Amino acid sequence: GCGALVLVVGPSGSGKDTLIGLAREQLKADAHFVFPRRVITRIAQVDAEDHDTMEVADFERAEAAGQFALSWGAHGLRYGIRKSCLAGIARGETAIVNVSRAVILMAEAGFDQVTVLSIVCDPALLAQRIAGRGRETADEIEARLRREVPLSVSNAKLVEIRNETTMQNALEPFLVAIRESAVLSEAGHSQRA
Repeated sequence: GCGALVLVVGPSGSGKDTLIGLAREQLKADAHFVFPRRVITRIAQVDAEDHDTMEVADFERAEAAGQFALSWGAHGLRYGIRKSCLAGIARGETAIVNVSRAVILMAEAGFDQVTVLSIVCDPALLAQRIAGRGRETADEIEARLRREVPLSVSNAKLVEIRNETTMQNALEPFLVAIRESAVLSEAGHSQRA
């Protein structure tokens, strides 16, 4: 494939969804950049991201049938990215997806050009942001932040983006990294061609 797969990872509260939404807005005029919808086994909530909902049994059938390029479980839900949504990477598209760090190795095995954008944030600030959503207690939040799996990549390019001040400050390097991953994939392709 001559496109690129950009994986956005980071703990809850790091601002992944917001950054991806802002990047989608900035890049919408450029057909090279795609933002595939995730399939999630939950009821679509009004305030949640735009995603496709699937019953657990249907999800498991689709997964067994090999319909997902990437799939994982988190917070009692199943998440997947359909292979069909990433088919454009072979035609030079750069796909940006919000995933669990647990699928990095799976992505590296399936795609030539993978960039991991790790959104990092001071734990105290994260806890504050998550508490602001009112879904969890401070203790639950702290326990969850401690469970974060260390990040490891083998052949993917890893870019760390700090999101601790304003979204705009994080968005600039985020967009640069997305554009660079697309440029990298073109360079790699012409060398191989």
